[in-house]
Amino acid sequence: MSSAVLVEADGGSRGNPGPAGCGAVVRDAETGAVLAERSIGLGVATNNVAEYQGLIAGLRAAAELGAVEVAVRMDSKLVVEQMAGRWKVKHANLQPLAAEARGLVDGFDRVSFEWVPRAANAHADRLANEAMDEQAGGNEQSARTRPSGWLGANGTPTKMLLLRHGQTPLSVERRYSGRGDVSLTELGERQVRAAGERLAAMDGVITPDGVAPVIASPLTRTRQTAQAVVDATGGELHFHDGLLETDFGEWEGLSFQEAADQFPKLHGEWLGDPSVVPPGGESLDAVYRRVTAARDDLVARYAGRTIIVVSHVTPIKALLRLGLGVGPELFYSLHLDLASLSIVEFYPDGHSSVRLVNDISHWQ
Repeated sequence: MSSAVLVEADGGSRGNPGPAGCGAVVRDAETGAVLAERSIGLGVATNNVAEYQGLIAGLRAAAELGAVEVAVRMDSKLVVEQMAGRWKVKHANLQPLAAEARGLVDGFDRVSFEWVPRAANAHADRLANEAMDEQAGGNEQSARTRPSGWLGANGTPTKMLLLRHGQTPLSVERRYSGRGDVSLTELGERQVRAAGERLAAMDGVITPDGVAPVIASPLTRTRQTAQAVVDATGGELHFHDGLLETDFGEWEGLSFQEAADQFPKLHGEWLGDPSVVPPGGESLDAVYRRVTAARDDLVARYAGRTIIVVSHVTPIKALLRLGLGVGPELFYSLHLDLASLSIVEFYPDGHSSVRLVNDISHWQ
């Protein structure tokens, strides 16, 4: 055996979290001959945990074979970038796994990490799926065709990864920020870079078939946010006017208290009635209709695909409202942080499913 080996590793979860497994292949670096295979069931875990476990299994197998130099190839951009030291390991569940992997790396003379497309990692992917099948009892249908939860939805949904823009000077001061064109703060830029890294590591964003497109509101703060995502994923950037923030009219740039003081009756009514229109602006009902049309357009254009939607708080609430099938009270009761990630799926049979709401773990 050559002292140099190639480690191909992968991991996955049916449900994220759900029944999980990992796989690893060790090959002779010169001949490509398979020297070892690992297929390990992990119980219930997330995709990222399973991918790290695949790496650890491959490194252990390489060490057992007496390898001195290791070239690691994985289709997990998150694991590759974190192990290469370019991304921080922020999630508490991943930190001990990353530390264990680094400990194994230290036992070799040289280790390199390379991201490869999923199609180039098919052997490890097959081993990971075999482990997942065993954990799930071997009876689980493909995640792309099985009914979704209790809804009985069928077909491949259009999955929208909804990202709110990062911090701006107006959001720091808690002022109405609709069509006013403001830029991100330094913190906002850091938030959206972290969001881009998070999205690049998510299932379905970077695949052998291509990269999820990024569709954004055309305002500066969302353009900057979307560009950070494109920089991380390599996806194509498009703009859609239907994703613009509410037009607050004469309230633009005012603080909540200033608007309440200057327009006491109207402002009070607006806080509970989605049909009320700010002076020279747009009602929440109008925003909902506009976003519904945008949703229909995007589902028709990107049917069955994963897309990244970069927008503002009210349009994202409208998309989540469509996904949940609830009334306008959601506009008033749901909180969405800056640079937060939410996920909604729209099925071809008319069903929908909200998978995630207001996740900011990538920048906290």
